[in-house]
Amino acid sequence: MAKRTAVIDLGSNSMRMAIFERTSRLAFFILAEYKTKVRLGEGGYGSNNEISEASMQKAIKAFSEFDNIIKSYKCSKVLCVGTSALRDAPNSGVLISLLRKKLGINLKVIDGKEEATFGAIAAKNLLHNLAECVTIDIGGGSTELARISNGKIVDVLSLDIGTVRLKELFFDKKNLNKLPKFLSQITAQIDERFKCPNLIAIGGSLRAISSAIMSKNLYPLSSLHGFCYKLSDEQAYIESIANVSVLELNKFPIKKDRYDTIREGAHIFLALAKALNAKNIITSGVGVREGVFLKDFLRPSLKFPENFNPSVKSLQDRFILSCNKAVARYAKDIFVALKKIHGLNESYLETLLIAAKLHNVGQEIGFYGDHKNSAYIILNALSYGFSHEQKALIAAVIGTNGKKNIYEFEKYKNLLPKAECVRWLSFVLALAKALDITCEKLNLSFEFSGHTLKIEGAKEFAMAKEEIKKIAKPEIFAISFV
Repeated sequence: MAKRTAVIDLGSNSMRMAIFERTSRLAFFILAEYKTKVRLGEGGYGSNNEISEASMQKAIKAFSEFDNIIKSYKCSKVLCVGTSALRDAPNSGVLISLLRKKLGINLKVIDGKEEATFGAIAAKNLLHNLAECVTIDIGGGSTELARISNGKIVDVLSLDIGTVRLKELFFDKKNLNKLPKFLSQITAQIDERFKCPNLIAIGGSLRAISSAIMSKNLYPLSSLHGFCYKLSDEQAYIESIANVSVLELNKFPIKKDRYDTIREGAHIFLALAKALNAKNIITSGVGVREGVFLKDFLRPSLKFPENFNPSVKSLQDRFILSCNKAVARYAKDIFVALKKIHGLNESYLETLLIAAKLHNVGQEIGFYGDHKNSAYIILNALSYGFSHEQKALIAAVIGTNGKKNIYEFEKYKNLLPKAECVRWLSFVLALAKALDITCEKLNLSFEFSGHTLKIEGAKEFAMAKEEIKKIAKPEIFAISFV
């Protein structure tokens, strides 16, 4: 398996590249991302779908620049796919041949079902668990749907509707009165198998809409991946984006490079969400590129082992200087021993164990305030497989560092459980860390009785006792060493 892999996705509107770095057998992270507008499908919709000479030259120039970047990162593998515009264009072979001859790049044209599958592979592996959902990936020339049930891709569908296609057929020609009929013809192709309340939003237009919603609502996290909202809460806002004039788009927190196709994307999204009976929208920061990478990375199973998270392992590979197995073991045993007094749901144990595994991920940045560094890394780099609520809680548990006051995480309060829950989890982690202070392998056991936590096996550890005295207990009880 290559240390670094570049994946290029040539769409109808943009060309994107992601550089993936493998940190161990099944762990990876995205080292860099690049994007340029090629507009391969520009001018083709409504005619014979041919790629114009100008678009072809623009694409070759973009590939040349990407090729230089690939070489600078010393990528040993390059995977390159083309989607809707290349599928539709009768002269796509000309571009493919030129790229092979001039740059040695093998561009593979994937059909709509493959494109939908790649997006679904990425979503089901890299988003937090959703038993039943449908992915929707709105591109420049087409939109792909995939039905996921119990972690399996059970059906896919590609629709000939995209932002650039709508722009050229209706918005540029000022034929908006014909748009509703066109949308209804497209949605009529969706059968009952795809109807589902949980919709995973993939693609640049849908990410831009989610970003605007986050900005409007002063959402505390900056990460788009995993951001969720109820469609009923935001439908009016999305409709206002769809129906505003281009000159009025500056009223919305949307980047200028999205102005030319964001309204089209909003129209498509609203029509398809209605047809799919969608209620809950989950934003995906991953899509075709990640799916192409994972198909190569995870072959033949196309899934990670149970209870394995690539982001957790990647952070451990890159930043953990010492083994945290003892801290995780102590944290689990303390949580179980104190169950009668803290009364927390068993589901919080998983969060605690992730926090224990990653509590010193920021130590390499600097020892002083390493818990704050670790919390920051969790919020910004624990990318895959966790909801925003889980990420915020893991960061708060680490960042609070056994202290009573959690004011530093006040801005995340809408994502966090009650303060007492955070304090208890942070206390347990801090206690586990203190007991591992000498990094000596101990066979400790914990028992709570008579309103006392009895720790057996660390009686002679003076440093641990001193550290434990500094930890704020969420409730008054004694700690004894036997």
